[in-house]
Amino acid sequence: MNIKLLRGRVLNFISEPTSIDDESSYAFFEDGAVVIHDGLITDYGDYSSLVTAHQNSEVIDHRPHLILPGFIDTHLHFPQMQVIGSFGTKLLDWLNKYTFIEEQKFSDPEHCKRIAKQLFDTLLRHGTTTGVAYCSVHKTSAEAFFQEAENRNLRMIAGKVMMDRNAPEPLCDTPQSSYDNSKALIEKWHGRGRASYAITPRFAITSTPTQLEMTKALMQEYPDCYMQTHLSENHAEIELTKELYQSARDYLDVYEMYDLLGEKSLFGHCIHLNDRERQAMAETKSVAVFCPTSNLFLGSGLFDQDGLQAHGVRTAVATDIGGGTSYSMLKTLDEAYKILQLRNQTLNPLKSFYMMTLGNARALSMQDKIGTLGKGTEADIVILNSNATPAMQLRMETVETLSEELFVLQTMGDDRAISSVYVAGKNQHPDY
Repeated sequence: MNIKLLRGRVLNFISEPTSIDDESSYAFFEDGAVVIHDGLITDYGDYSSLVTAHQNSEVIDHRPHLILPGFIDTHLHFPQMQVIGSFGTKLLDWLNKYTFIEEQKFSDPEHCKRIAKQLFDTLLRHGTTTGVAYCSVHKTSAEAFFQEAENRNLRMIAGKVMMDRNAPEPLCDTPQSSYDNSKALIEKWHGRGRASYAITPRFAITSTPTQLEMTKALMQEYPDCYMQTHLSENHAEIELTKELYQSARDYLDVYEMYDLLGEKSLFGHCIHLNDRERQAMAETKSVAVFCPTSNLFLGSGLFDQDGLQAHGVRTAVATDIGGGTSYSMLKTLDEAYKILQLRNQTLNPLKSFYMMTLGNARALSMQDKIGTLGKGTEADIVILNSNATPAMQLRMETVETLSEELFVLQTMGDDRAISSVYVAGKNQHPDY
């Protein structure tokens, strides 16, 4: 029997922390272990008890590092790895000046394969074991994404974008071709291994009503798929959407008219929502995805987490590569903290680490599979080194509590703080 025990300081969230002192929201073992068999977690807890119960197991000692579930990124753009750090524009100009030019390269299958390998190496190096990705309009991009994810046995969600207007001609499909290609990809990849498909109209500006009708048809045919798009990121985007869909009550209503809201519907950004939109999202259990580094970099606005949660809106957090500026969920939550500071809202470190693990898993309705160390879940695990840099070592000399340590990791950590990353029980850190 090939059983592994990962030994270290084990942290697992059970519920959403209500405060920085909410010890009931997590389980923590100073000398703990996670038991792995056949890619699944069979137990976690105190090391001495578990090693006695599994005397013939392979013990992998990660002390004094922290052991947590692998990080989850709920919104990123696979074709934008070479767009990150493009200077000087707001959202719509940024798309036209940089992104749409870059995405045209993804008609080439070899380019798609190369970038897919780079993407997964980079995500794993930053401790991210599950991502929700926008591919380009090309079917080849989604094929490359899913194939590379399958090669590494990663749990990933993705879809080819659907765009039939307001983009360069090489990036425009048609309502029918977007339906046909999406359907073919769903039939091939959704539910295959650890892959899930997200039906992906890029946003209202780049889809005609006819294409959104095709999106609706796909959602009705494949209700188990996700749906991802963008919503209320930028004021100019909102105004253009109103011009294109003059019968809609507001931006969200464009998607409501085509029955695209629901428990598996992920709406990137959601910065400038009115109360009606918030209420509709809450009633349909749709998810608002907070993309802090992107919102700051493109000058889009400040996410109102407390306002959304007061309405009962489900939320998630994400990097939004490549409008976002870091692949690291640690840096992403660092910027989230700063945005909420500007809104006079508080994001404590327990909540941050909950969000990038169990919180994002719940947003994806995957808490029975990922984001947790619970029995029977998939053994996607990250090992964190709180002393990864000389500056962190110096700061850690004064740290006295777990919450303080997590905040150091969030504020000062990056890919150097990722000691190891396990995918289905196997260490897949690219530098391992």
